[in-house]
Amino acid sequence: MSSRNSTDWMWSQACELIEQAERMHRQFFRLLPSERAQAVWEPPVDVFETEQELTIVAALPGVDPGDIEIAIERGVLLVGGLRRMLACAHGAAIHRMEIPHGRFD
Repeated sequence: MSSRNSTDWMWSQACELIEQAERMHRQFFRLLPSERAQAVWEPPVDVFETEQELTIVAALPGVDPGDIEIAIERGVLLVGGLRRMLACAHGAAIHRMEIPHGRFD
């Protein structure tokens, strides 16, 4: 394989991996339509069921446990909470912000 073909192949692979990472990021932090004024996002969950119990693990990075609300309404499990902005971001010039903050349900 020539040096040029090798470089083209590596560049193509790198671009493909970047696109894959962006797709995964969008899936993890997809925003949901909401009647609320704030942005609402749905975190990914894992659900495990045995004969004795149902275990639900929700990915809530950066969410304080005290800011999580759990309820069951009409047979539906509702998990809600608030992901607060980091203190260092207040008054800072934000150059890039991709991780959702605010209320989630």
